[in-house]
Amino acid sequence: MVGDSKVTGRRRSETEPSGQYAPIAGYERFRLLRWRYRRAALVVGTVFLGWYFVYVGLSAFARDFMARTVTGHVNVALLLGLLQFVSTFALAWTYVAYARRRLDPLAGELR
Repeated sequence: MVGDSKVTGRRRSETEPSGQYAPIAGYERFRLLRWRYRRAALVVGTVFLGWYFVYVGLSAFARDFMARTVTGHVNVALLLGLLQFVSTFALAWTYVAYARRRLDPLAGELR
């Protein structure tokens, strides 16, 4: 398979890169790209999961608040549930915009 390492008789250290991308792993631009990607993934993941757990926590422990009627048969829980969808698309759009502006140019340089 592509990227499989072959046994050469010596042990690879933990900091030594392996696989087909090993030559590029030492470039500073590649490390910058990895750092930016990891930071963006951490921020987006944290925001998404944080907002989701707030919603679940409110549903479990603040039932009176979630049951408040906003208008007609629409309550706070329904509005916050719909905001989950809106926020998911907003986070995806934000990540795509960030990737186009900050990640794609670096990746293009490395090609």
